[in-house]
Amino acid sequence: MRVHYLQHVPFESPEHIAVWAKEKGHEITGTLLYENHCFPSLSEFDMLVILGGPMGVYDEEMFSWLIAEKQFIKEAIRQRKLVLGICLGAQLVAEVIGGKVYSNQYKEIGWFPVKLTEEAKHSRFFKEVPDEFVAFHWHADTFQLPDKVKRIALSRGCTNQAYEYEDHVVGLQFHLESSHTGIDKLIAHCADEIDQGVYVQRPHEMLNQPGYMAQSNAILFTLLDALEKNHR
Repeated sequence: MRVHYLQHVPFESPEHIAVWAKEKGHEITGTLLYENHCFPSLSEFDMLVILGGPMGVYDEEMFSWLIAEKQFIKEAIRQRKLVLGICLGAQLVAEVIGGKVYSNQYKEIGWFPVKLTEEAKHSRFFKEVPDEFVAFHWHADTFQLPDKVKRIALSRGCTNQAYEYEDHVVGLQFHLESSHTGIDKLIAHCADEIDQGVYVQRPHEMLNQPGYMAQSNAILFTLLDALEKNHR
């Protein structure tokens, strides 16, 4: 399988998605939007991964490539590519399929529980995922989903944490792909976002969480395996 990712900033990379692809023998390529890379032809990949970033889907004046990126995502969905959106990526996909992105009541930064919905039990992608687990979060925005989209997960701080669209698109508001190094980089580059909040942890609370990290990456592999199976 050929995996292609869209990367918005240098410090939010595919991390354990790349590890999974290498272990499975899949080809993985990327478009670095912050370096104004051109998008590939849709015929060049089977699965599209849209990564996170500190900008918002509405920041088109500051990041003009967002306009072309949304059109690219829309066309990838129309051509029934496998699509996985993560954090900002999930928000971009949500907007493209008719949803609305806006500021969440709470900012979520750190390790917090996520719970699957009843609909997740009937999902071909999430049926092997634990009913509840602790995931890493770093977001202030959320999204409202169209009626045709299945809500897959929620948290106390955010009603929409994951969704599934048709049978080939998945959005995750949280990060399963993170590594310890990646969280270090987020803290270094986005420290100004760490303020007081019900669902905001201090840097020392986010770092050195090997148990959460191991479970998170294992769930990522389970989800990617399910997506890969769907491709077959």
